[in-house]
Amino acid sequence: MIAIYTITSGLHDAAAVKAVSDEFLQSIFPNGGYELKGPDFSSFGQEADLNIIYIRTGGAEGIFKELLPDMLDAGVEFFTLLASGKSNSLAASLEILSYLKQNGLKGEVLQGSPEYISRRIANLDKVATTRATLSGSTIGIIGKPSDWLISSTWDADVLLGQLGLSLVDIPMDDLLVEFGKAQGMLVPGPFFSGALSLKYPAAPDLPTSPLCGSVPVSAGRSGELRKNLPDAARIYQALKALVDDRGLGALTIRCFDLLTSVRNTGCYALAKLNSEGIPSSCEGDVPALLSMMIARALTGRTGFQANPASIDVETGEMLFAHCTIPFDLVDEFNYDTHFESGIGVGIHGHYPEGPVTVFKISGSLDRAFIAEGELFRNQYEANLCRTQVWLRLAPADARYFLTNPIGNHHIIIPGHHGELLHEFVNGI
Repeated sequence: MIAIYTITSGLHDAAAVKAVSDEFLQSIFPNGGYELKGPDFSSFGQEADLNIIYIRTGGAEGIFKELLPDMLDAGVEFFTLLASGKSNSLAASLEILSYLKQNGLKGEVLQGSPEYISRRIANLDKVATTRATLSGSTIGIIGKPSDWLISSTWDADVLLGQLGLSLVDIPMDDLLVEFGKAQGMLVPGPFFSGALSLKYPAAPDLPTSPLCGSVPVSAGRSGELRKNLPDAARIYQALKALVDDRGLGALTIRCFDLLTSVRNTGCYALAKLNSEGIPSSCEGDVPALLSMMIARALTGRTGFQANPASIDVETGEMLFAHCTIPFDLVDEFNYDTHFESGIGVGIHGHYPEGPVTVFKISGSLDRAFIAEGELFRNQYEANLCRTQVWLRLAPADARYFLTNPIGNHHIIIPGHHGELLHEFVNGI
């Protein structure tokens, strides 16, 4: 919800100010969508996700200064000031913003065309709603991060203080207990078509799809799939049980441990959880998971956790790959084995070509990478993780990966969302 509070100097004619204000707000919100609180600041910062202070006239600076202590007590950290451009509204807003900056506080004046102000408010509202959505969420860390993620650390105090996120460690044994409870009964269903012309038994909850082109799956890997499909579904059921029992809003798992404990992988489970709106990362990568959570809450789109496999900094063309692409991101997919181990169930999906955004935020929230680009080709080669996509970024953005990357995993989001992601990151 958007709440608009007003500050007006008594030196101005009340009727004239009201007429200007009504016309101004109507031009910004032609379809409504806000609640006008007026001069009553008693609920400021407590009810709405986005609170806007409309400085209606000049001479309002002293009134704002008197109200400021109560607003700070309400936990407000960013002040959004709205100026109409009439009745010295802008002049007063600039004085107030300068005062806020002098006192180490953050804010912005919204002034310009109605269309510009509407766009800015829409973005600010999405950011505020995202922060409210994330706050109070619990992240489950199942097992520890994989040993090779030596830079993918995080600061739990920062995540709690800045985003309201709590982290809880869950032993891998707890997942294995749930895995033992899960049922892996077989039900008939087709899994491959086209070039393979085979039918395999399906496990509960495993979706089907036409094969993406002529993807070669060797006879040996086909046998491994036939054996491991049921347990891939059981891993999903076990993770879902932990989500429900522990009240998790997101999770990450040291998935390679499953190779030895149950001779399977979490690729299918993570692909399904992500497609169901539960951000889930592999290898215990918390920063990647944070990026997925922020992207989903802010844009409404699922992110694909992948790592670069090849970079051409002169053209900006990059190959990303991973085995866990969410089902809601692809228009076709088939099952394959997990790349590194050759066992379990990985996902080879066809990610539709078009605009994408690459995003990564650090685990201490002090760095972020945001780049818009185009996904221009899917490929399949046996010596890479199963979903393989080519992106075209600006050469300067591609160079970042070779000079100052935030770990190896990055999140690929369908659509261009750079402005919105920058807005969120800059407000942390």
